[in-house]
Amino acid sequence: MNISFTKMHGLGNDFIVIDGRKRKLPEMAKAAKLLCDRRLGVGADQLLLLEPSKKADVQMQIYNADGSQVEMCGNGIRCVAQYVSNHGSGEQEVRVETIAGVQTVRILGDGQIQVNMGRAILKGEEIPVKLKGRIINHPLRIHGIEYRMTCVSMGNPHCVLFIDNLKEYPVHEKGPLIENYYLFPNRTNVEFVKVISKKKIEMRVWERGAGETLACGSGACAAAVASHLNGKTERKVEVKLPGGTLEIEWNRAEDSVYMTGPATTVFEGKIEL
Repeated sequence: MNISFTKMHGLGNDFIVIDGRKRKLPEMAKAAKLLCDRRLGVGADQLLLLEPSKKADVQMQIYNADGSQVEMCGNGIRCVAQYVSNHGSGEQEVRVETIAGVQTVRILGDGQIQVNMGRAILKGEEIPVKLKGRIINHPLRIHGIEYRMTCVSMGNPHCVLFIDNLKEYPVHEKGPLIENYYLFPNRTNVEFVKVISKKKIEMRVWERGAGETLACGSGACAAAVASHLNGKTERKVEVKLPGGTLEIEWNRAEDSVYMTGPATTVFEGKIEL
């Protein structure tokens, strides 16, 4: 069967968007590994499948490059909202259903899109992490080396570490060790963060099921929350990623995290499955 797709990215975190709202599609978990392969398929960090929703304007299913399904993707949800707006009536607000819940996305203009990512989840059993209560600057010992972690869920689990030598840090070595550590029953995304100032941080990310990516929206949110919890930053920060910059605000009054950044369409095509 020939499948139409749109290739999109958010700050270099790239996606294959497939619209399944009007067409029955094959099992996409199996197809994701092939489609995301950068040699044998289209190439992407994740596959985003659009389906009808009874709760929102559209439902987004997210599949990693290894075929695993995940709850939420901040860069991906911006791309989906932009896609829905482009292929609809130019909607300026799109409600997207995910496994993590329904998020409201606003098209701001000038290429910027704002997502209400909802409440930051801080209790270990809800993230999930096999520890109780809030996990802030908590020791994590793996292979005789101690790290200090702060754990946050933005609908998906994150483990944030503060690093001084971010540019040279062995993310490809440390990332999978922490991602698959026994304390994280659903595995975890890992953010390596350098604090630049009270209003700016820099981050590299190891995404579960995808490896190091150029950007991670939910990871940027988790990093901003963790930075404030550790007294390192204010509630509103710029997060500098290898692919570009996101603006994150942990709104005190609403207890919600807002993420603002771009979504870019690269090309459209068809591929046979």
